[in-house]
Amino acid sequence: MYYIIYGFLYLLSLLPFFVLYLISDFIYILLYYVFGYRKKIVLDNISIAFPEKTIEERKGIVKEFYKNLIDTFIETIKMVSMSEEQFDKRCTVNADALNEMAARGKNVQIHSGHQMNWEYANWAFAKHMRIPWIGIYQPIGNSAMNKLFFKMRSRYHSKLISTKEFKNVMHTLFKSQYSIGLAGDQNTNPTSGYWLYFFSKPVPFITGPEKGATKNNAAVFFANFTKGKRGYFHIHTKLVVENAAEVPAGELTRLYRDFLEETIRKDPGNYLWSHRRWRHEYKDEYKDRWIDTRLP
Repeated sequence: MYYIIYGFLYLLSLLPFFVLYLISDFIYILLYYVFGYRKKIVLDNISIAFPEKTIEERKGIVKEFYKNLIDTFIETIKMVSMSEEQFDKRCTVNADALNEMAARGKNVQIHSGHQMNWEYANWAFAKHMRIPWIGIYQPIGNSAMNKLFFKMRSRYHSKLISTKEFKNVMHTLFKSQYSIGLAGDQNTNPTSGYWLYFFSKPVPFITGPEKGATKNNAAVFFANFTKGKRGYFHIHTKLVVENAAEVPAGELTRLYRDFLEETIRKDPGNYLWSHRRWRHEYKDEYKDRWIDTRLP
């Protein structure tokens, strides 16, 4: 089955970008207008984030999100056969500051949100970092697809660790110098996460990225992915702290929240709105986990 799927996607990936984007446009029509994939969740999320916007403005963000989401999957298929030259033209990053920290012996952690195209970002960091790059991924249920994506994602020698394995192997991974990319905007257990406002409503943020950076005294960068013309991305990185161990508990997560909100406001259609970010309701029993400067 793996070779059948790989062969089909490889042949599909050989199509020029303009043809693939025509396919993307057609899928968008089906997904948005016909099937309405998670449309209510997307619109509810955007309404929570942007209560000040009109219904029409929110619908515009929804449409842009679906176009970007489908483009991301089409671009990911293209990566099956994409040349290094093509990729370097379509995704750029200045890794000088990251590698400067690495040259000083620092571990480097890059925190980002679920912006598109995240698959390009994994390649870009793996390609340009001068110390080992660790990529955390969510396994795909279909074993053949999981094998294909694993092979594709590890093209530039990423050390790929699944979310299921990470807790068991992280102590071994962190014994030597590393760089790692972490998206800290996933849902988490409301009893163990840090609670704070995300836009207009409280949510629990995962604590792992902050705790790992603090324990290993990593240099922490935030990363933002911006789109130029269709299919072209630039990754911006910002040094937040050189020595995470010196930062008070909760501060990195608050800074990350602020950065995430800022990047989303600048380009709201390029964020992954289809996951239920606000599915947990804040309760008084979580008050010991509250870290925001505003009261709930």
